Amino acid sequence: VQLQASGGGLVQTGGSLRLSCAASGRTFSIYAMGWFRQGTGKERECVASISSSGGSTNYADSVKGRFTISRDNAKKMVLLQMNSLKPEDTAVYYCATGLSMPRLRVGLGEYWGQGTQVTVSS
Repeated sequence: VQLQASGGGLVQTGGSLRLSCAASGRTFSIYAMGWFRQGTGKERECVASISSSGGSTNYADSVKGRFTISRDNAKKMVLLQMNSLKPEDTAVYYCATGLSMPRLRVGLGEYWGQGTQVTVSS
């Protein structure tokens, strides 16, 4: 599976961005998917994950209520809608496949995209 993340950019506090992750490969729909981020000097964290069917989602406390993860298996896409952005959301965001959501939450991704920069100005 190859992953291509896009949609990052510069936005003001309170603004919104939508990240996209396009996948290639036949096995996309069997994987859970996750969005991760890594800010400067910070550890990488899983901010959102979604099950292979899309029926279950999980969010880090820091983004709960502001971010929404979704997927379209027919289009092999995973989206991360980010609203009410804060300066602390500034980071490089990555998408990754995972064998399960719990594995993603501890950082065990199988395939990783290249990352897209999100910068939130105050």
